[in-house]
Amino acid sequence: MSGSTNAGEAFDLDVTRPAAASTSAGIIRLVSEAQKSRAPMARMADRWSLGFLAVTVALATAAWWFSGDPIRAVAVLVVATPCPLILAVPVALVAGLSRAAHFGVLIKCARPLEAMARIQTLILDKTGTLTDGRPRIIAIDSRNGWSENDVLRYAAALDQASKHPVAQAVVAAAQQRNLALPIPTEVAEQPGEGVSGRVEGKRIVVGGQIFVASHHDEADRDHPALLSGSALVALAIDGKLAGHIVMADPLREGVASMLGRLRRGGIGRLLLATGDRAEVAQRVTEGLGFDGVRSDLGPDQKVLLVLTERKNGPVMMVGDGVNDAPALAAADVGVAMGARGAAASAEAADVVLLVDEIDRLAIVMEIAKGARRIALESVVAGIGLSVLGMIAAALGYLTPVQGAILQEVIDVAVILNALRALRISPNPDVVA
Repeated sequence: MSGSTNAGEAFDLDVTRPAAASTSAGIIRLVSEAQKSRAPMARMADRWSLGFLAVTVALATAAWWFSGDPIRAVAVLVVATPCPLILAVPVALVAGLSRAAHFGVLIKCARPLEAMARIQTLILDKTGTLTDGRPRIIAIDSRNGWSENDVLRYAAALDQASKHPVAQAVVAAAQQRNLALPIPTEVAEQPGEGVSGRVEGKRIVVGGQIFVASHHDEADRDHPALLSGSALVALAIDGKLAGHIVMADPLREGVASMLGRLRRGGIGRLLLATGDRAEVAQRVTEGLGFDGVRSDLGPDQKVLLVLTERKNGPVMMVGDGVNDAPALAAADVGVAMGARGAAASAEAADVVLLVDEIDRLAIVMEIAKGARRIALESVVAGIGLSVLGMIAAALGYLTPVQGAILQEVIDVAVILNALRALRISPNPDVVA
């Protein structure tokens, strides 16, 4: 039960399965299996090395057969080196992992690093990912003789009992105004909808419009804040509407430039997936160039969106909440905002942004593409030099000793080239 919070009334919990069968334990097992897996490029290199071995044996046999000199065959075998295939790819990818960590991005294994270089569709969550995740009060609308401070004070007093980000923002705003907050009693919370209880003997209800409207008969469904896409917190006191608190969750700094950079880097489709109302989602994404906005989505619907988009190519999902964890696991690459996000999303994701800056996503994408490019360069150059060396040995231009020296030179050169991934420099406009 460590780390859990009871958001409602007391209840009896019956445990029917052991901890090892829990969703959390299952996520941890998936992460462990992913960490043990090898990148597709590394597995491909293993397959190519078998072909390289066949070519080497054939060339050595041909050199001996046509020249009658077994020394030429020995020279061919000595100069042949599969190290560009076996070592260059993992060295470049591991160097890329290290480089990403330098910028505060944890990539759990080589597979997602390679996959990030081929992503075609990027799906972003809204709250806490695209936006700052810390709502701010932009206006207070009081009704029925109550003042703005009264509305904020009673709402904050009751919201002390809630862990919801909006509730915490209301409490923080009241504290900034030095308002005295009494302790609420008889508190009952409907997770994600609102809270009811008593404050100084008054019956208080605070939360979303629909939730609060169920406790009084003055619902304002045409409030300007609803039409503008802002979040609206309603307050009822003793069965009558006392006012509204208008909240806004601003976009993170640099979101527009980051999305543009990702688009130029090869991302074909940008989608927003959020559980918020369509008006809020459209307002937030206005002018950002999204190819689609999906609103009012639950966790299962986000998974369905990821699976649907995979038909168009590899998909990356970015989120921060518990409800994003299934979609992160379903995507080809799941990225979690780890600085303030939920632990479940960090466990399910392949990549975790350890700093609370969304622009790190553009950085790690550049590193992934750079590491993959360097790995391919190392393989092509190394195998090319090795083949040229074998041909020279077959024609009698290299002795076995010279071939051995050349082989070591090629190996060292390829590994040093792969290590260039440690010095990949993302665009300076992205780096803070």
